[in-house]
Amino acid sequence: MKPKIVFILILLVNNSIFSQQSNPNTLLATYIDEQIKLDGKLNELCWSNASVVENFTQREQNEGTPATEKTRIAVVFNATNIYFGIWCFDSEADKISAQQMARDFNWRSDDNIEIMISPFNDNRNGYLFVTNPNGAMADVLVGDEGKNWNKDWNTVWDVAVEKNQQGWFAEIVIPFSSLKFKKESTQIWGINFERNIRRKKEQVLWQGWSRLYDVEKISQGGKLIGINNIKQGTKIELMPYVLAGFEFSNEQNKTKQKIGGEINFDITPTLKLNFTTNTDFAQVESDRKQINLSRFSLYYPEKRQFFLEGINYYNMNIGREELFYSRKIGIDQNQEIPIIGGVRLFGKLNKTNLGAMSIQTYAKDSIPTTNYSIIRVKQDIFKQSNIGLILTQKYSKNGYNRVYGTDFTYSTTELFRNKNLIVGGAIGASETKIFDENDTKNGNNLSYNVFLSYPNDVVEYDLGFTTVQTDFNPEMGFTRRKNYQMLYTELQFNPRFKKFPFFRNLIFKPIDVNYYINDETKEMESVFYEWRPLGFVMKSGEFFELNIQHLYDKPDADFELIDDIYIPAGSYWDNRYEVQFSTFRGRKIAASGSISTGDFYTGERQEYEFYTFFNLNKHINLSVDWQRNYIQLPQQSFTTDELGARIDYAFNPKLQTSMFAQWNNENENILLNYRINWIPKVGSYFYFVINQELATETKIKLERTTILGKLIWRFAL
Repeated sequence: MKPKIVFILILLVNNSIFSQQSNPNTLLATYIDEQIKLDGKLNELCWSNASVVENFTQREQNEGTPATEKTRIAVVFNATNIYFGIWCFDSEADKISAQQMARDFNWRSDDNIEIMISPFNDNRNGYLFVTNPNGAMADVLVGDEGKNWNKDWNTVWDVAVEKNQQGWFAEIVIPFSSLKFKKESTQIWGINFERNIRRKKEQVLWQGWSRLYDVEKISQGGKLIGINNIKQGTKIELMPYVLAGFEFSNEQNKTKQKIGGEINFDITPTLKLNFTTNTDFAQVESDRKQINLSRFSLYYPEKRQFFLEGINYYNMNIGREELFYSRKIGIDQNQEIPIIGGVRLFGKLNKTNLGAMSIQTYAKDSIPTTNYSIIRVKQDIFKQSNIGLILTQKYSKNGYNRVYGTDFTYSTTELFRNKNLIVGGAIGASETKIFDENDTKNGNNLSYNVFLSYPNDVVEYDLGFTTVQTDFNPEMGFTRRKNYQMLYTELQFNPRFKKFPFFRNLIFKPIDVNYYINDETKEMESVFYEWRPLGFVMKSGEFFELNIQHLYDKPDADFELIDDIYIPAGSYWDNRYEVQFSTFRGRKIAASGSISTGDFYTGERQEYEFYTFFNLNKHINLSVDWQRNYIQLPQQSFTTDELGARIDYAFNPKLQTSMFAQWNNENENILLNYRINWIPKVGSYFYFVINQELATETKIKLERTTILGKLIWRFAL
């Protein structure tokens, strides 16, 4: 079926249309002089006098019907803080589900309240704050209405919760200094609220409750009014740190001492300037080691808080290729490269999103001291769209690499009966110069992408085309492969039947294609085709899907699969069958997994992945995972195993411990990470970390132990 015909069919699909707004759709914040004791009791006089909203509507299970449990929310403020009062009444309070207490918890398995705030009121960006009946805290920096999602962002705020026979109740305080907003005497903020009642699988929102939208879709939310004559508060923030520890290994023992920190200036209420020196990441958990059974690069997520803060202001992708991948700074071949220091500027000026950064690293071994710089500008246009540009540069005594790019995204919810539609494109060019050579590589150095996305509840459709030329080389970015043109398209139907027992919705995917050709020869290089004859989500929260896959790959040279086992150059068609499943995570014991079997180049492959979760109580949570590949090739059969286990214990929302262990039979070593994370006061942190490496090739033998303590203290001036 041709893509144009598919898209026309999508536009003709007749879904039931609901109004996603209910009155009132504005909430009046009340100014207060009295002090609020943060205890969750909501017994101060101001809560009785404040305006409240309680017109919540179901998104799930029964879209458009009133909530089955009453929810009330009020907002008050003083000169320095904004407070949220939350009443989550529950007719069966003994059945409230809350398994977690740790900071940045996984709230999708617990009863919770989510507050989405857009102080910019720009229909795009904002902050998501989440708490549960245990007072656990999670905060997210949201960009482009959820397209950019930074859960690792942390800011200064606090919460207290009270539970009783009527339900659970919360008080949240957020300093104005933790938010960015326009310098105007009268503030109008975008705002929305979501409550989840897990035992009922019920999800209710204040506004924008259609299944077409999530709470991050702030353009469908309401407005917060009444906040007048407030100031940003803190203008300067000092965050020094001190680190001390020891490392014991078979080779040598050594001590570690380090000091450094950051200085943050609020240039404007919406623009932040950051200076850093001796930037350190000792508290960051080790990467999960992966066994690579492909001929392409593996991707590791960024975990370092320094680079995660404000990351939405720097990112730009061309298709699936990232022009800025922060792990290229301070890490080389999985080894840490110390950072001397740097400067960052990020935030928003009127309708302009700005991110600029320059970081200098030390020389280490054969790697010279290197400067990494980026400028990213994105301009808001129309109601929900944007246009932008990017420039990156990596510079050392050996040479430089530069990348120039521009992108455009048109997003709307006002066409085709309030459906979501996104279209756009991007183009980038690289320039590489090695000083010992005479020529600069600037031919065949382009990458570009155009795309269309129709992400809606019953019908989802995506179409796009990407080109990455042979010499396109973003050294501050991440490319999975080079020298290709790729056409992709995907169509999925998620029908719902009101009288269908047990099932929330079915899932059918007739087409999902990624078609690669060599950019130079125009010969077919890879194909991934998947169709899903059956999938479903149950009303109880269980998920299942059956996938049938057809794959083609044409490596032009022999490549090493693992441990001197090679796949010969040639053309390969593989057929595979896959089952994926998961149970509802809100239970005490939950599981998910997948099983895949079929052809694999010259042989066959069976792949198994299993994840188990044990939510023992609000303090302790355990998880265990196992991935196995059994591969049969003419030259040799072999098995790969990857194991991981985690224990999290939260004494309270501000003091938690965790232990993570991992092992695989390629590296044949066990990595152990133990951490204590204590928040002595909001905005300050103490970490105690023990990392151990144990060899397992012949017998279990301790090879390295690192013990570190790190204190970060926040001073607001």
